[in-house]
Amino acid sequence: MSASRQHSRFTPDRGLTGRMVTTMFLIGLLYVGFTGLLIVLLRGAWPLVVLISGGLFVAQFWFSDKITERAMGAHPVTPEQFPQLHGAVDRLCALADMPKPRVAVADNDMPNAFATGRNPENAVVCVTTGLLRRLEPEELEGVLAHELSHVAHRDVAVMTVAGFLGVLAGAMTRIALYGGMMGGGNRNNNDPNAAIAMILVPLASMVVYALSFLLTRLLSRYRELAADRAAAQLTGRPSALASALTKVTGQIAAIPTEDLRKAQPYNAFYFAPALSAKETAAQLLSTHPSLEQRLAQLAKISSELGQ
Repeated sequence: MSASRQHSRFTPDRGLTGRMVTTMFLIGLLYVGFTGLLIVLLRGAWPLVVLISGGLFVAQFWFSDKITERAMGAHPVTPEQFPQLHGAVDRLCALADMPKPRVAVADNDMPNAFATGRNPENAVVCVTTGLLRRLEPEELEGVLAHELSHVAHRDVAVMTVAGFLGVLAGAMTRIALYGGMMGGGNRNNNDPNAAIAMILVPLASMVVYALSFLLTRLLSRYRELAADRAAAQLTGRPSALASALTKVTGQIAAIPTEDLRKAQPYNAFYFAPALSAKETAAQLLSTHPSLEQRLAQLAKISSELGQ
């Protein structure tokens, strides 16, 4: 799409933008500091550290949509295969004045949806077959508007990068410790530098991962509320989105635990979390705000629209 369509009609959210900038700055600072620590401690191996960290980061960012699609079992579908789904996406994209993303479906009975991609032109919106079977057309449009707002606000790309940096810190640590980057045979000698590195690198990696984890969780909860707001305001039907939320959350509770465990690593991308009620009690570690909080916000928007 042309540059003139950089901004959609989804309501801008300065709170979300500020949180995305802050999160990326802090996580980027952590990542740069961690890479610098590896360069100092590994000395002669620093070119390999920079090459690996830079290469993995670029690959994750550039191919994030394909990686996520494959991990979640999504496959592209045509308008002929799913005419109602494509029709809903077409209407919402026209209403929002934004490029139409690729449309995909995951053969999964868990009712859910997600969006991913580094920008609106390379985005994909996916729904599960379980969601399509359970929702009415207006409810489905509410869910799709929620996911499209993630694309329009570009928080999908931020979440992808932010989540990957913490994982990358752990991967680099494993490479450093077990791939011979610490000096090979010198580790068996009484080399104080090697001993210090063996302690500091894993410790720094754990700190980076823990801080990245908490920062992405904070951003994830806010972006879900922002997407609910934007979807309700775009469609003018917050009650339909509230109905979809209630239905999806209730139906997820009936999905086998084994299937939910498989989906949990991708919770931050889903419309509703694949978590049991017991697990969602830990709000600090949750990827989503509580159902009650989301419904209360939608009820407030409904009241405002009624006035």
